[in-house]
Amino acid sequence: MPVSFVRRSRRLSDGQQRLWDEQRRRYLVDVPRAAASTSVDPAYRLDLGAVPPGQGPVVVEIGSGQGDAVVAAAGARPGTRFVAVEVYEPGLAHTARQAAEAGVENLRLVQANAPEVLASALPEASVDELWVFFPDPWRKARHTKRRLVDQAFLPLAERVLVDGGVLRFASDWEPYAEQVRELLEAASGFVRDGATTEDGWAPRFEGRVLTGFERKGTAAGRVVHDLAYARAPRG
Repeated sequence: MPVSFVRRSRRLSDGQQRLWDEQRRRYLVDVPRAAASTSVDPAYRLDLGAVPPGQGPVVVEIGSGQGDAVVAAAGARPGTRFVAVEVYEPGLAHTARQAAEAGVENLRLVQANAPEVLASALPEASVDELWVFFPDPWRKARHTKRRLVDQAFLPLAERVLVDGGVLRFASDWEPYAEQVRELLEAASGFVRDGATTEDGWAPRFEGRVLTGFERKGTAAGRVVHDLAYARAPRG
């Protein structure tokens, strides 16, 4: 099973820890573990009916980072249920704080290895949109095997998406974006979605808030590439 790699990160300050301890009861899903601290018991199933408003479309963001995109989207779409999957605890704490300050209720956080969440914790054909925005590109050749979206990731995405559900990907590292595009073009479980051009790129997803990270990448001269592929109908 692939893993969600995370670099060593700073610890929460005492004040941040107190806020996180309060907010985690509101937003964090208690996931039973297997062997590791971010693993998932394969018998566990996430109850999406417990995510407010309890019905409506489901959007899952993999690698939600600081939570800017998912909190903004949840605030703009109160009738949609959002699940943010992240292993980085300071990022989850920041996401919960933003959500609390914005009064967002239709969001739940899962601290777990993303491929395991996709493989077993999420029910099959339960997700309307699956987002992977600016995952670590692991630029060095010896590290590319650590990239989240690879050949092994796509069957997991196919499993959780409803027929016609959309996998959205964005990266400002062109070689990674090209790799993912090639994988999706070759995958029988996905077809190009909507306004995707002949070369496979999609227009910028309007539902993705412009974050400081994206601004910095653009200012540095990097071009953001979006991909949008729909889950092909099951046979």
